[in-house]
Amino acid sequence: MTLEEVGRSVWWGWGDPARAGSVPATALRRLRDELSLSEVHRPPVALADLSLPAPRWTPATRDAVTALLGADHVLTDPRARMEHAGGKSYLDLLRARTGETAYAPDAVLLPADGEQIAGVLALAAEHGFTVIPYGGGTSVVGGLTASDPRPHLSLDLRRLAGLVALDEVSGTATFGAGTRAIDAERALRERGWTLGHYPQSYQQASIGGFVATRSAGQSSSGYGRIDDMVLAARAVTPAGEVAFGERSPATAAGPRLLDLVVGNEGACAVITQATLRVHRAPSATRHAAYAFPSFEAAAAALREMVQTLGHDGQPDVTRVSDADETRVSLMLAGRAGRVLGSYLRGRRMPDASLMILLWHDSSDAAAAARAKRATPILRAHGAVALPARIARGWEHGRFRAPYLRDELMTRGVFVETLETATTWSNLPRLYAVVRQAISTALASLDTSGIVQCHISHVYHSGASLYFTYLAREADDPAEQWRAVKAAASSAIVAAEGTITHHHAVGRDHRDYLEEEIGEVGARILRAVKAELDPHDVLNPGVLIPPVS
Repeated sequence: MTLEEVGRSVWWGWGDPARAGSVPATALRRLRDELSLSEVHRPPVALADLSLPAPRWTPATRDAVTALLGADHVLTDPRARMEHAGGKSYLDLLRARTGETAYAPDAVLLPADGEQIAGVLALAAEHGFTVIPYGGGTSVVGGLTASDPRPHLSLDLRRLAGLVALDEVSGTATFGAGTRAIDAERALRERGWTLGHYPQSYQQASIGGFVATRSAGQSSSGYGRIDDMVLAARAVTPAGEVAFGERSPATAAGPRLLDLVVGNEGACAVITQATLRVHRAPSATRHAAYAFPSFEAAAAALREMVQTLGHDGQPDVTRVSDADETRVSLMLAGRAGRVLGSYLRGRRMPDASLMILLWHDSSDAAAAARAKRATPILRAHGAVALPARIARGWEHGRFRAPYLRDELMTRGVFVETLETATTWSNLPRLYAVVRQAISTALASLDTSGIVQCHISHVYHSGASLYFTYLAREADDPAEQWRAVKAAASSAIVAAEGTITHHHAVGRDHRDYLEEEIGEVGARILRAVKAELDPHDVLNPGVLIPPVS
């Protein structure tokens, strides 16, 4: 997409349009052969070609909101409305590409503080509109897609941004919820600190979004998930402001009410501020790459590392690709990938699984010492050491995958991801069942494809599984997505995995949540929603299981 096209179009893709990439020609040819693709190139719809309906709010509602926020902070122009019409799920991107305007908010609001947010929520109850909190706009599970017939306003938190306080004695940092992750990390690095949280959405997502969705990052094996890092949070609910966790790093004073805010997905509260545990920024990184004869052998090596080396000894970044993901990764790497593929076949590893490991530490010597402790475990499971530059190359391009998805969609490829997690003992079963469910669903639609998987988050008792699947786009790609998503989600539930490890629940997973938390758990969530948001104005339809 050229810069001129960006100027004329809604930015339908991921992150920064200047970073949009392309698929290598050789890889595209191989994908066309393997997926039976036709020659397709579908650019996004131009902004000038969109016809948005007029905002559905009444003049009284418009005037009340404008009086509260100021005219400059109430946006109704087509670009603002379309860019807040959803997140970055497959269906969101598909709708934006084709110019579907039905999900556009009636207006985009830019509050300055919690008091203005409280005012907006009060007006929503009084005037009968709904409010969807908006951080970085990176939800991939329908978390930002309106599903209520009432007029809805997008509450963009960009003005609640910045580093509020850094407590270098306690090792904590407080940020406004609208702070972009990349800006938060920059502010910390300037002071010699790091949050250490790098999910795929890092370049675009916000701190409040991380907290609201229980995000996990690529370095979570070392630094932990965001819910491990959150020590306190402030939020505004229709019932009033709440602040949890600010008195102490730990307490025995009843259930952890902070978790009513963490993971609430904007269904019960609008997060305005979060206090997080931070670390001294590392000075050195040790990179390593290995090939294993099978995905099972690589997973076994990961399990032994995490269970025997402990938190201080295990890598900060762990990633293992199964045979199909390794093959596709080598395909996309061009000549270097072909050379490595030949080498692995020469080592009698035609179905090799690639492992990437990174250790962050205060010095080269300290990082190297931690890496050395892992070497005997890796070798015992059949690992073959590969050049460290492979791991460095992965680190350099680790935020590229969503941009690649955009380009593949342009080329007529149906490409989607989903993730889950389970115990080590159940991991092989879950992997096989979900993989088969996706393959069978694609084949039933006459769009047989490639199903690949990797492990990127490990724990003492288990690990995550992250699936990516590609196929030829069907005549009705939205129905194609629904069929495969339903098959995969049902398989996850049946095989006793979590319906979501780090993508959140949103609308896409909501109907499967009760299988995981039980009927009583669903009633608890509905009771919390009713208490904090009695008029159901906050992001209705997300997270909370409906009454059966």
